[in-house]
Amino acid sequence: MNNHGAKNTLTYRDAGVDIDAGNALVEAIKPLAKSTSRAGGNVSLGGFGGFFDVKAAGFKDPLLVAATDGVGTKLKIAIDCGRHDTVGIDLVAMCVNDLIVQGAEPLFFLDYYASGKLEIEAARDVVAGIAEGCRQAGCALVGGETAELPGLYARGDYDLAGFTVGAVERDAVITGADIAPGDAIIGLASSGVHSNGYSLVRKVVEMSGAQYDAPAPFDATQKLRDALLTPTKIYIKSLLPSVRAGKVKGMAHITGGGLLENIPRVLPEGTGVRLDAAKWEFLPVFKWLSRTAGINNHEMSRTFNCGIGMIVICAQANKKDLLAALNAAGETATEIGEVTVGEGVEILNMESAW
Repeated sequence: MNNHGAKNTLTYRDAGVDIDAGNALVEAIKPLAKSTSRAGGNVSLGGFGGFFDVKAAGFKDPLLVAATDGVGTKLKIAIDCGRHDTVGIDLVAMCVNDLIVQGAEPLFFLDYYASGKLEIEAARDVVAGIAEGCRQAGCALVGGETAELPGLYARGDYDLAGFTVGAVERDAVITGADIAPGDAIIGLASSGVHSNGYSLVRKVVEMSGAQYDAPAPFDATQKLRDALLTPTKIYIKSLLPSVRAGKVKGMAHITGGGLLENIPRVLPEGTGVRLDAAKWEFLPVFKWLSRTAGINNHEMSRTFNCGIGMIVICAQANKKDLLAALNAAGETATEIGEVTVGEGVEILNMESAW
């Protein structure tokens, strides 16, 4: 009897891909996805695609708006520190905050999780964070993809990508076209570094000799890893009422490119902004980064949010109501500047911030 075939049977698992582990993860995260169900999105994982009923969500003549993003090298801190429960919130935030600036309500979200070797507990923690981010944003986690890619990622490493779709009524799209000199600029405080500039952050940590499991040099009440893994703030629920009331002319999510490069993206030609850095709080983490590595003002303000995660532009007549509504919704909202004639971003009193 020839047993040659049996002796040399090779499985996908032998090549480093464990289908059973993938199936186990899907079962583990089904309750997490179900917890994000909302009107229009009846979440049920396992199919080939996720459905969403825009009409059931209450829209009459909607335009769909889509965004995608990742978490970047902030993941390396999460991986090195073995803490995976917050980066999923970052993933959602980086996508949904890009929708609200155009007036869109996030409807649903999908994720892509790729690793060298699927570790179910770590992956479940990541997806738990994604589900929490979706709950904060009011969108449904309708599906995703888990890829085990040995040879492409080292064991223990993983990467994340997120994809979201939102909707806005056709006559309510925010374009920034009516922004004019004299309009007020309101800054919404960030929760920390958010999810940009972490290659530089990690370099500063390395240069300084700071340890992730030691108290943060800028905040002795928490460990450095926890301070740096503070998730990106999600601004959706606090902004939507004012957006729908027509009180907002334009918004800018302060991500890669910082204050200097993101704000001009929403300004009409011939307009710029003047900000006063004395009007908002520069979080201690940014002061530490700047002082420790000698990062100049220009580099700080084009790399980091510097304490402002979202910019809202409105007419002076709406400023008081908008500030009151945003602060009542739990934001730290402050008038930090105005729209000017010209171009670009001028930041006054930056030196005093450090």
